Amino acid sequence: MMGLVTVLASMSLSSGVSAFDYDRAAVDSVATVIPDRIVLTWNGDPATSAAVTWRTNTQIVASEAEIAKAVGSPNFRLYATRTGASMERFEAAGYAFHSHTVTFENLDPATQYAYRVGSGEIWSEWFHFRTAHAGPAPFTFAYFGDAQNNLLSLWSRTIRAAYAEAPKADFFLHAGDLVNVGDRDSEWSEWFEAGDFIHATIPVIATPGNHEYPKQKDGSRRLSNKWRYTFAFPENGPENLSETVYYIDYHDARIISLNSNEERGDQVDWLEDVLESNTKTWTFVTFHHPIYSTKVGRDNTKLRALWKPILDEYEVDLVLQGHDHTYGRGANVATGRKMRDGEVGPMYVVSVSGPKMYELTEREWFDRGAENSQLYQVIHVDGNKLEYQAYLATGELYDAFDLIKQDGRSNRLVDRTPKTPRRRDDNTLDKPKKK
Repeated sequence: MMGLVTVLASMSLSSGVSAFDYDRAAVDSVATVIPDRIVLTWNGDPATSAAVTWRTNTQIVASEAEIAKAVGSPNFRLYATRTGASMERFEAAGYAFHSHTVTFENLDPATQYAYRVGSGEIWSEWFHFRTAHAGPAPFTFAYFGDAQNNLLSLWSRTIRAAYAEAPKADFFLHAGDLVNVGDRDSEWSEWFEAGDFIHATIPVIATPGNHEYPKQKDGSRRLSNKWRYTFAFPENGPENLSETVYYIDYHDARIISLNSNEERGDQVDWLEDVLESNTKTWTFVTFHHPIYSTKVGRDNTKLRALWKPILDEYEVDLVLQGHDHTYGRGANVATGRKMRDGEVGPMYVVSVSGPKMYELTEREWFDRGAENSQLYQVIHVDGNKLEYQAYLATGELYDAFDLIKQDGRSNRLVDRTPKTPRRRDDNTLDKPKKK
């Protein structure tokens, strides 16, 4: 039965750091004639288009989607139009399914739509989404660090808490390691069941992590064989990095995904071109491996040398990362010191939303850190002001700051960090530093 949850293991915890191998759950991942793994993305202008991808078994050889403007009456269905979907066959190790994708075009900006996907007599439920405004307007999004492990059992509470906090978020951004083994189908089933209808109603922006690059028999790593069958992202990046390196313009912001797993040097010129041509007020960049690590021994010096000078030069506002399974945020550490009189350069953030935890090392670059903490971040932009809030999976506010745009000057930082202790692996926090 689809959706049946079975607890497979329940081991006592000796430390929060090892929580990732606790309390696993399973779902039935077999594809059927009923559409599943429905995910809403963008591969064009968010004001006038939207893309949807879903999966069926191989019995379904033709599919389509219906869309209509959403109104309070159920009669909206009488005005629905149909759009044919493209289809690709996935097959690996004797397992096969059909991946279907439709792009809705010529939509009206700032409008709520209802859609469903299917074929013949077999259809999904109706889902709602809203197109973007054609120009600047306030918007909100949530950002997640690594989900990775125990997705249904333990990550589900984080994404559901984020939805409870920001149910009208314009998109959810995932900074890599959505799953643990990128080619393992059951883990994608867990990721989809954990988010359930959220993935189908709030557009997803995602960048691949190292766990979306599983090791092959010859020892090499390659992008998950599920990635391009699962998401429909813009193809405006380098051709050899399609749908992993891309940008999306949303309201008065440019959101850029980089791929920190491969061909990092090849992305430098593309990134500089995308930033140089950017006319938006706000710029957000996401990739998986942090420019600055939250733990000694995991520093990415080569990546920092390649990308950080460009991020600084073009005054990117937020750099949203994962990988280190702790939390840290801080601004502009080009010379080891923060800028004076309240001005800051790019704000670098590392976060984790799943249960796999690493130890935190006190580093000069961050102003707020945490370990053994599942978090999600909600970012709200309105004109020249950005409000950032990081929440624990319980909904407790853990970190907060504002960025204010200033004519001819760098952003002004307003730190609103709650007066609560820094979280450590014993959940009491602020252990004395070793001398």
